[in-house]
Amino acid sequence: MKQVTNKIIIEAPAAVVWDVLVNGEQTQKYMFGCITLSDWEEGSTLLWEMEHEGKKMIPVSGKIVHIEPSVELQYTVIDPNADYPATDENHLLVTYKLMQHEDETELTVIQSGFENAADGEKRYKDVYNDGNGWQEILEQIKEIAEEEADK
Repeated sequence: MKQVTNKIIIEAPAAVVWDVLVNGEQTQKYMFGCITLSDWEEGSTLLWEMEHEGKKMIPVSGKIVHIEPSVELQYTVIDPNADYPATDENHLLVTYKLMQHEDETELTVIQSGFENAADGEKRYKDVYNDGNGWQEILEQIKEIAEEEADK
């Protein structure tokens, strides 16, 4: 099974890290200018909205699969503008796992579902990013969460 997994230790409580993951004002800072739009209920739509050349657009959409605040968030993702259909098998799966250890939170991100998805190999290589995967994004999440925890 192909998947991309990255972990990081964040010197902040899990509740603070959680807010950085689900608060659109925070996601905009690390997810390429995208604000998350969702009611954060299982089965609900999750949209990543950004402004490009003065117009609002949705570069990523999906559904909330599982949500346990400050513990785990799992959602599907697809580029709604891609050439392949937005079928279930073409969605990838993203899982955030948070484990609090005293004043630190271990955040793990796993992205999977490449085997059966359209353009799966290319999408895997894009996410794998020469072995870096989500690391750059996790570094930004860490910085934001630690700043928030210090407030």
